[in-house]
Amino acid sequence: MNDTPQSPPIKGLGKLIHIAGWGILFCSPFFFTGRESQVTFEGYFRSIIVPLSFMLVFYLNYGWLVRRYLFNRRTGRFLLINLLLIGGMMLFVHLCMRYFYPPEMHHPARPPRPLNETVGFFLVNAVIYSLVAGLSVAIKMTDGWYRVAAIQRELEKERAEAELQNLKSQLNPHFLFNTLNNIYSLIAFSPEKAQEAVHDLSRLLRYVLYDSSQPMVPLEKELDFIRNYVELMRIRLPEHVKLTTDISSATSETQVAPLLFISLIENAFKHGVSHNKPSFIDLKIHQEGTRIVCSIRNSHFPKDNGQDKSGSGIGLQNLSRRLELLYPSHHIFTYGQKGDEYVCLLELQT
Repeated sequence: MNDTPQSPPIKGLGKLIHIAGWGILFCSPFFFTGRESQVTFEGYFRSIIVPLSFMLVFYLNYGWLVRRYLFNRRTGRFLLINLLLIGGMMLFVHLCMRYFYPPEMHHPARPPRPLNETVGFFLVNAVIYSLVAGLSVAIKMTDGWYRVAAIQRELEKERAEAELQNLKSQLNPHFLFNTLNNIYSLIAFSPEKAQEAVHDLSRLLRYVLYDSSQPMVPLEKELDFIRNYVELMRIRLPEHVKLTTDISSATSETQVAPLLFISLIENAFKHGVSHNKPSFIDLKIHQEGTRIVCSIRNSHFPKDNGQDKSGSGIGLQNLSRRLELLYPSHHIFTYGQKGDEYVCLLELQT
């Protein structure tokens, strides 16, 4: 499973939260004013000057300081600028409160505070401004985290698509090479059958080159391709080879990734047929609800490098990797020798 965080579910939700939060803060004077009192411009300005300073500290960090200094690992300069910014904001608020709209305009003058209370008051305010700056850093870092995670997911998706395309480009020549080898063998003893096989091959290639370029195809179309391929292979089989197939029809809405089963079938014809010994291939493909099951049993006559003209042994390894990319945690794939037989089982959960 992918452990990277998911991006926010609603695009623009962050902006809406910003607007709502600051809107509530700046409208608070209207909520906390008594019925007998009226909000004047001077009183409103006095009540919002502190939230306005919070807003400046917040967005200077959110929109500029974090990106320019903290993201570039210039932490010392970031802290110094914030220290100066908070000190400047506190001084600005103090001057506004004291000289532009002094409380004596509306209330009797109060005696000056003791020094320790004044220092404590400014320290508490410095902590509050620091929390506002820290909140902006946390939100900006989280936003950057989501953006990086989204970029990583996009890059991973592009990498997986490129790898799938590369695997498919390997599969197409591999399939063609195997089929041409079979037709080449037919030419020696039955030119008529070889001519018929070339015609059948053209239909198979039409599917391989065009239909299989889609990420998903109808399962029934994939099964038709397999039936045609098996019949093409049947032409060259000796009489001592027993080929049995049970490929049931599929529901019309079922989709599957193209060319998943062909590697298993190629492998059965490649290693399950002997030119002079009794051989067999038993192929079954059927659908069980949302499950697609492909099972193949065949006699086992492994080819050495001199006998193997199929191109390479990339088929099953290629299939394993494609299944990991296309059906992660939704497939079962086992293959191997059991006594004198070779058994493959592929189950897909669609």
